[in-house]
Formats: sequence, structure tokens, C-alpha cells
Amino acid sequence: MRVLALETSTEYCSVALWLDGVVTERCELVGQKHSELLIAMLDGVLQDSGFRIQDMDGIAFGMGPGSFTGVRIACGAAQGLAFGASLPVAGICTLQALAEASGKEKVIAALDARMGEIYHAAYEKRDDAWIAVSEPRLCKPEEAPMVLGDDWFCAGSGFVTHGTALSERYAGQLQGTDETAVPQAAAIAALGAAQFAQGRGMDAAEALPLYLRDKVALKTAERECAR
Repeated sequence: MRVLALETSTEYCSVALWLDGVVTERCELVGQKHSELLIAMLDGVLQDSGFRIQDMDGIAFGMGPGSFTGVRIACGAAQGLAFGASLPVAGICTLQALAEASGKEKVIAALDARMGEIYHAAYEKRDDAWIAVSEPRLCKPEEAPMVLGDDWFCAGSGFVTHGTALSERYAGQLQGTDETAVPQAAAIAALGAAQFAQGRGMDAAEALPLYLRDKVALKTAERECAR
């Protein structure tokens, strides 16, 4: 199985190549320069491997949630590459990618969504597959969905900005936290390879970002009400 993966939903830009379980990844902190650097990074990974886009079995991308611009870049790039090479695509939730990269089996994933909110999901690994015990959603940290049991591991930037509120919300249920974790292409590649192996790749035309939020800015009156 050969899978090319890309992830641009945060200030990091990463690409990865999955070759039968062996992953090669490039990841850079790029700010808002994803569109300038992504294709060059993809070319570099392919050149190092000796493969072409046409040699891939599919293309996986981080579909969000995350930066609106970032998830559009990943989706658009995956679509363009897949159309050109007649390949299927797999959109992977960035929150599930955090769970996959954590190395844990019970993960609460949260990304800072700004405006006092987080992107949140909770996952449990059962029979070597991730089950969403709380589906991805946008919420205030103090209203984050509750989970059953303990030994939950926390991952993502939501625990930097809203660590106190989330720690109180899950008091007594947590085993550890990785506040520095960001969605990266290596986890996207692993999850994408699993989807392709199960025949769950989709046509490039069907690929869509996962936004969760329809509105990215508040009016002055709305900000005053929020205070």
C-alpha cells in the first residue's frame, strides 16, 4: 500500500509517504505559507522515495477542523493531485489524527478554535480501530462532552488555551496531557491507509473540508454580549 498524505490545518505544514507501514514525513512550521511550500515538500518526499504520484494507491488529507484556509488548501491540493493521477482520496479528521499520533488508547482531542471555543472529540481504540465516543464538534471548553471512565489522555492546543477549564471538566479522569500535539501527515497517512485497505476511498470530486463552524468573526455587538 502506497499513500501520500498532507496536513495543513494549523501553522504547521506536513507531508508523508506511507509505504506498507513505513512512513517518511516532512514537517515545517510555516505560519501562513502553506500554499507556497506544500507542493515543493510533496515533490521532495516523492523524489526521495523514487516514486511518482501515479504510483500511489491513494491520497489522504487532513480535512479539518482547523484553520479555514488551511483545510481548504489541503482539500484542494488532494483533489488536484488525485484528479491528475486518477486516484481515490481519503479525508481524515484532524482530531482523530491527534488520537492516532498519541500512542494511547483513550484520547480526548481538542484544538483551539478561538473565540473562547474548542474543536473537540473523544476516541477509544477497540480491536485496533478508533471509535468516536464523542463525535467532532465545536463547543465551549466548560461545556465539553463528558466521557466515561478514567485513564483518558489529552492531546492538542485546546489544552494550552483552556487547560484549566478542561482539567476541571474531566477532574479525576485524566492520565496525562500533550498540549504541544498538532495534527501531522504521518498520522493522516496511517489512517488513510486503513481506509483505502477497507475500500473506503472516495472520488476526488466528493472530498470536502470539515469546518464545524460556519462563522469566523463576531460583530462588535456580539463580542460585547459574549463578555
